[in-house]
Amino acid sequence: MDLLKQRSLWALFLVIGLVTAHGGHESVPEGETVSQDPIDSILWIHMILMGFTFGLVFPFGMVLGIVRSRWHVPVQVVGTVIAVVAYFLGHAHKGRQFAPNVHHSFANWLMLMLAAQVGLGFYLKLHLEKGGQGRIRWIFVLAHGVLGKIMPVVSWTQMLFGGIAMMGFCQADHMGQCLAHFIMGSAFIGYGICLTILLLVGQFWLRRTGRSQEFFDSLIIAAWGCVNTFTEHRWGQPWAHNDLQHTTMGIVWWCAGLLGMWLSRSRDGRPKRNLIPAIVIMMTGYAMSAHAQSLMISTMIHTVFGYTLMAAGLTRIIEISFVLRDKAAISMSGRDPNSFQYLTPFLLYASGFLFMGATEEQMQLLNDAGITHVSYVLILYSVAFIMFLFVNVLLHIYAVHAWPNGNEEEEAPKYTNVNGAHMNGNGRARSNSEAQRIQDAEGFELQGLISDDEDEEEGTSLGPKKTTDEEMGAKESTHA
Repeated sequence: MDLLKQRSLWALFLVIGLVTAHGGHESVPEGETVSQDPIDSILWIHMILMGFTFGLVFPFGMVLGIVRSRWHVPVQVVGTVIAVVAYFLGHAHKGRQFAPNVHHSFANWLMLMLAAQVGLGFYLKLHLEKGGQGRIRWIFVLAHGVLGKIMPVVSWTQMLFGGIAMMGFCQADHMGQCLAHFIMGSAFIGYGICLTILLLVGQFWLRRTGRSQEFFDSLIIAAWGCVNTFTEHRWGQPWAHNDLQHTTMGIVWWCAGLLGMWLSRSRDGRPKRNLIPAIVIMMTGYAMSAHAQSLMISTMIHTVFGYTLMAAGLTRIIEISFVLRDKAAISMSGRDPNSFQYLTPFLLYASGFLFMGATEEQMQLLNDAGITHVSYVLILYSVAFIMFLFVNVLLHIYAVHAWPNGNEEEEAPKYTNVNGAHMNGNGRARSNSEAQRIQDAEGFELQGLISDDEDEEEGTSLGPKKTTDEEMGAKESTHA
């Protein structure tokens, strides 16, 4: 145990030292964000290793940790070692140099999170429960779980910062539209991931909440619309047509979001499906498809993005109205969803990547290189396919560990409220009297079944029942 403690402390000190390490930056031309030097092999290795670790290894390790797999610790240890090596390589390259940027600053916070996660993991692995440590252990368990689950989001943000820093994009006047594209595109991808989770493994959680899926969709739409209403225009300056279009779109979002929240419950309080979020997605796609751009390739990319978003809204309407017929799902387990249900999440993935890839500087770069919008759209759709595959693989790993026997319906958790009362299918806690009535009714029905079975067994055990003359005559008259 002492040796294990020593190794844990040494590993923790190593990661903390890496966080505080800082590589020097050579000067770049005045007024520029990057030098004209090419990207050398060391920097390429840094990017590949970091993308592999934070984009693939750590998400796998997160899912393995959720399902309590014995492979969780080895996978995370491998990922940590690779991340440490890649971090050093990021400060050792000799090619293209960069001015101070958000990617470099955010890297320190990311590595600090990794150090905290490693330290918490080692502490929990020691199982120190003597004295007061046993009473506060749940705090470290909670912190370890929260950090592990937000790590993919933080990693995604850092990888976007890395791509922006590598190209020197999103500076000066380009900052606003760059933020809009990357934040909104990431939001569409995140929405698609949430729909995938609810489709395959999230119906039990949704049932526990006692609300329909459209309630949460409409809540986010309303909140996002409020933000867009007051942030898309620089108040005090003249209005541009793009400002007016973005602001009115924000108004539509929060108005429709409030309506969708109201329609998400029936008159008796049960969760109810509605089409408002899907309609909002279609309207957003229509607005974006007609968004005027300065370059032809940018206009075409925005058009394809708008059509893809409209297709996502249309498929959502068809799914709710005709595939599910206003039901929450085909099955609570999500084990065998209808193939049509995969369309909406995938189209949201594709919409997100199309929008993130349509910034002004990216479009200018493609236009100067002579790349057509068709080739670019196919590349972005390919990335969406890979991303959708990766999310499905992670959810498959979770499902086969959470329900190893394949009996999802029988192994569904019995949810309770804070007072310990059991919840019914609508998420409503039963009172004691109601629970007693249900228990009495179930007992009465069970007693009736037992009585019938006993009668049958009794007739069987006593041999064939003798038929009287009156019964024989009745049978003969019936046959006649």
